[in-house]
Amino acid sequence: MTLDELRIEIDTIDDTLLKLYNQRMEFVHQVGELKKTTGAPIYRPEREQSILTRLKEQNQGKLTNDAIDALFLEMFAVARNLELPERIAYLGPEASFTHQAAESKFGAMSAYLSIGSIKGVFREVSRGTAKFGVIPIENSSNGIVSDTINCLNDYNLKIIAEVFVDIHHTLATTCNDVKEIKRIYSKDIAFGQCQKFLEDCELDEIEQIPVESTAKAAKLARKEEGSAAICADVAAKMYNLPILFQNIEDYANNKTRFFIVSDFDNLPSGTDKTSMLVRLPNTPGALVEFLNDFEKFHVNLTKIKSHIVEGVSIFFIEFSGHKDDVHIQQIIQKHKSIIKILGSYVKESDDI
Repeated sequence: MTLDELRIEIDTIDDTLLKLYNQRMEFVHQVGELKKTTGAPIYRPEREQSILTRLKEQNQGKLTNDAIDALFLEMFAVARNLELPERIAYLGPEASFTHQAAESKFGAMSAYLSIGSIKGVFREVSRGTAKFGVIPIENSSNGIVSDTINCLNDYNLKIIAEVFVDIHHTLATTCNDVKEIKRIYSKDIAFGQCQKFLEDCELDEIEQIPVESTAKAAKLARKEEGSAAICADVAAKMYNLPILFQNIEDYANNKTRFFIVSDFDNLPSGTDKTSMLVRLPNTPGALVEFLNDFEKFHVNLTKIKSHIVEGVSIFFIEFSGHKDDVHIQQIIQKHKSIIKILGSYVKESDDI
């Protein structure tokens, strides 16, 4: 076929796709009308995961699994906004890694609300200002985010999804040479994640100024002569700040895990993970006795982290399975006085 003939075929397919998209949205609208009468949530992660799994299993074309995710997750986001536009609060500002995590689940069309603190995200979702909140829970280099654990303890929101984001840092500056840099802005933990690079470039001795986010660092560095920022490339591009070095993080597999919180529980998907907080009595063998019940019912524990909340030691524990599974309900009922179930959600990965 000639180039023109190929383009005609593609145009014909695009016309057909447009009709099919609109046909799908008509059914989506009907679903939305039904949900309005029952108060059911628009975003159902377990339903979306079921669709994606089915499509990947029957896929025989050139689309990869990642491509299927990218195409259909954006379509899901468009559909949700047709059903009922809902705001997503995230730990800001715009172009932060948390913002990227939010967009990866809710798409570019959704309404986003940038919040300056993790507690502020929980507060606005609890108030109903936003339907969903996106916050970091842990980083592969820096561990658990204490503020998120504290808020999960203080608020009665549910974890409805998890998101993993690869963390890559750039050194961005208007300076043409590293020797011209007099100060570097970034988030405090980003300095630690790029320490080897800073030492290699003899930048570890110059002034390092911590700010609330790497996106703000890029904004400040753009304004001040002799300044640089350690930030995400999307933040550098947003503020038109030239990138001098890319992927400067010490560890190539640096990842951050994020939670999406809201006010409802997910139904079982078949590939779930559950998070909970446990307050054990200060007696010998209390932890072992508690964990033995998981072994007894063949439940796979994927994470156990101790944490201090208001001077009291608690455990942040995760396991494979849904809180409504029969064998897990037996454990929950036995220990209901000392546990707080934070939510069951589709498992994206066993651990960070």
